[in-house]
Amino acid sequence: MILAAGKGERMLPLTRTCPKPLLQAGGKPLLEHWLQKLEAAGVRDIVINTAYLGEQIEAYVRARKGLATITISQESEPLETGGALHFALPILGQAPFLLVNGDVFCGVDLSRVIARAQVAAAGAYFVMVNNPEHNPEGDFVLGSEGCVYDKKMAAEQGGALTFSGISVINPEMIRRYPRCRQKFPLREIFSWGIKNRTIRGELYSGYWLDVGTPERLAELNQYMRETL
Repeated sequence: MILAAGKGERMLPLTRTCPKPLLQAGGKPLLEHWLQKLEAAGVRDIVINTAYLGEQIEAYVRARKGLATITISQESEPLETGGALHFALPILGQAPFLLVNGDVFCGVDLSRVIARAQVAAAGAYFVMVNNPEHNPEGDFVLGSEGCVYDKKMAAEQGGALTFSGISVINPEMIRRYPRCRQKFPLREIFSWGIKNRTIRGELYSGYWLDVGTPERLAELNQYMRETL
């Protein structure tokens, strides 16, 4: 599943008339980078949630020629990340699924991440990255044994890292979360899973960027011109 429903307010004015997933990076939409990466990793069923300017994303998907079958989870209004997953449960199936934020760019080997799906049997499996300048304190702690902890464990387990926006999620964790409602952030479920010791993860040290502002979009385009 690709999360693609947000308004992209930090990306204004670029997102005034264009949804953030369709902004261009390296000559193609951010969304297309993910679709190609997923297809290259063997994924053939993809769910994309839409809300803000979602008709543009749907039109892009309809016109696209690719290997994967893409299903749109259309929200009448943005449901936040947790609400989006809860809303999409009927089409996500029973098995652990790969979840990616549509506004990040990452060179991680998705095939290897997908192969770790069995580790998410009880909850979730995170891909973590080193802290960027805009998130110096990190999000979660990754223990030496691969268990993910809350940041308050940083002194005991080591410094906190940043969540990459890439994970494998067991839908049963979402179904069992006792406070599912129409709108709520996915971080609530993550915090609940951490307390129940059902989340594990790994550190990815390669290129990763949260493409959340016009400046970072320009940075990504510069990176692509120099390296791809």
